[in-house]
Amino acid sequence: MTSVVDAHVHLWDTAAVRISWFRDDLGLPARVGPEHLARAVAASPVPVRAAVAVQAADTEREARWLAHQSATHGPLPGPVVLQYDARPGDGAWAGTAQAVIDDGVPVAGIRLAVPGGAADLSDVAGLDALCEGLAASGRVLETLVRPDQLPAVAALAGRHPTLDIVVCHLGLATGDPDASWRGALAAVAARPRAHAKLSGLHTTAPDDAARVAAAARVGVDLLGPERLLFGSDWPMSARVAPYAQVVERTAAALPLLDDAAATAVWSGTAARLYGVAAG
Repeated sequence: MTSVVDAHVHLWDTAAVRISWFRDDLGLPARVGPEHLARAVAASPVPVRAAVAVQAADTEREARWLAHQSATHGPLPGPVVLQYDARPGDGAWAGTAQAVIDDGVPVAGIRLAVPGGAADLSDVAGLDALCEGLAASGRVLETLVRPDQLPAVAALAGRHPTLDIVVCHLGLATGDPDASWRGALAAVAARPRAHAKLSGLHTTAPDDAARVAAAARVGVDLLGPERLLFGSDWPMSARVAPYAQVVERTAAALPLLDDAAATAVWSGTAARLYGVAAG
């Protein structure tokens, strides 16, 4: 790999915009701005040429704050993915992100973050309308789900075959890459426009390298390198390891890849999906 397009970073400023889930005991800084991102990636063993900024919460005010950071400081952060929060009944297929999109603010995708929801995603209002709007506008749907929700993501992909879907954290995060998860991810991988991020996997456990390597191997086997994307999950990942170590640990977890496959995982797939200029 000669460069990285990081498919998953977060920025926030709790003094400027309230983040509903933020607590002091989480061990996270109250403000994470573009300057902090630039310092973190400067230590990467491979140059980071762009980073996809995923909205941390789900309010319109925060969405506009994040979009401003991208417009002012891109490509670090670069493309913006906003969070989905339904506004049923008013034709707003993008939920609370609709006003931002309607104002012409560049938005690369919408993330559905429902790991605490129903296994079949039946409690997500306006889900199919969201998918239709994203597909029609050439945007990506991201999903933050737990393993037993992956079959529902596969079914969603089947109903919307022209939509690119990206599963965050392999649909696993820090869980056990067991047979149940593998089978569920296989259902997603059977849909040709389904993708997954190699992100949010690492922990501080001393034997973590073997677990992450097992998960990465399943990802490569099922999806192929051309449908996998590296994401650091920074600054959440900084509680586990510095940015450079996250890159190094992810590289060590991957099976041996040829140059084309490595380029796809580390930059090419993300650049294609999120509209990052060639570099």
